[in-house]
Amino acid sequence: MNKQLYHTDYAQWAETMSEILEKRDFEHLDIENLVEEIKDLSKRERDRLLSSIRLIIHHLLKWDYQPNKRSRSWEITIRRERNNIDFYLEDSPSLRKYLSEEWVTKIYRNACLDAMKETGLDFPESCPYSMAEILQRELKQ
Repeated sequence: MNKQLYHTDYAQWAETMSEILEKRDFEHLDIENLVEEIKDLSKRERDRLLSSIRLIIHHLLKWDYQPNKRSRSWEITIRRERNNIDFYLEDSPSLRKYLSEEWVTKIYRNACLDAMKETGLDFPESCPYSMAEILQRELKQ
């Protein structure tokens, strides 16, 4: 019954699993779907971090390649996403493993496409920013 509920009413399934856990009625848990959901929690946290990095890269590209169009909005987005990253890392220090040049390379492709779509400009094939620059570089007018 609980496995069916997972597919027909996710919110009810989650509430039911919570109640079953509180009662410690482990034999009625939908273990298979619980395991998948817990794995997804980790991925969601990772994806929030990577999304912030992607937005920063996107706005750094616009900042650097369209200096005549720089806006306070771009600067605020970069600062906000850097703050978000700080919060994510405070809550989940294990996410630091994604602050690598390997992940910059993976994220850059989509950030670059976002910036190209928005600006109509071409950008370098390889990311011109290190992770340190993405996270800390000062923006100069």
